[in-house]
Amino acid sequence: MGAVVAVLGAGGTMGAAMARNLLRAGFGVRAWNRTRERAEPLAGDGAEVLATPAEAARGAGLILTMLADGDAVVGVMEGPDGALAGAGRDTLWIQASTVGEAATERCAALAAEAGVGFVDSPVLGTKEPAEAGEVVVLASGPDHLRPRVAPVLEAIGRKTIWVGAAGGGTRLKLVTNSWVLAAVEATAETVALAEGLGIDPSLLFEAVEGGPLDMGYLRMKGAAMTRGDFAPSFQLSLAAKDARLVEQSAARRGLDLPLVEAVRRRLEQAVPEHGHEDVSATYATSAPSA
Repeated sequence: MGAVVAVLGAGGTMGAAMARNLLRAGFGVRAWNRTRERAEPLAGDGAEVLATPAEAARGAGLILTMLADGDAVVGVMEGPDGALAGAGRDTLWIQASTVGEAATERCAALAAEAGVGFVDSPVLGTKEPAEAGEVVVLASGPDHLRPRVAPVLEAIGRKTIWVGAAGGGTRLKLVTNSWVLAAVEATAETVALAEGLGIDPSLLFEAVEGGPLDMGYLRMKGAAMTRGDFAPSFQLSLAAKDARLVEQSAARRGLDLPLVEAVRRRLEQAVPEHGHEDVSATYATSAPSA
């Protein structure tokens, strides 16, 4: 067996997929999830499921956090039952959740106080790429830690992009998320417009096919919208959270990005009814029958 990784958030869609990919790659996995029952299936794959983050981190050389937001990440790391209480001095923390700049800075400070290495490594990809080990890892942190984290990142993703000091990965994730969320909202409104004008949306896909306006994400999310199939791959409530993080970083720098604000507002509008569904359910707020 290779190195042991404590996976915190192992019962979530992304965390469970990463834990299984680590097990397949020969790593030992100590798994924790706030709702333990959601992580229990990993025991059948060879993981050890623990009761607290501290127990999961004890004896693990690396900690991987994959949780919903910054407060959740900080909450599992600090305190007497937090992972840092069980971490050794040579433990390395890989923070893979999308938490934004302020929370990433807070995590880096916690790691420094505890004397553990910190690598900021959010990922680009949703349920299916995570299960296939095909996410893109946007990593940042000290150069000397790269050899230790590389095998873990190779196990969970198809490629790793290094973006300088810790925090660079988060900033690149915000940039990519801005594009992804804008593309989803544009698709939703375009499909709604087609239907409102009495045009079959499939004709849109035919019109752009093979040209510079064609895009796989347009086709994938557009097809989900026309079918009304909103099984979650990238949960809409998390997409709205990510849009807020983009807007916060833009505001930090005094950037005037009205599209970012408009997309964030539209996603938040859909959350009360569709937050548990896929981000493509934002279409429901624009559909002709809405």
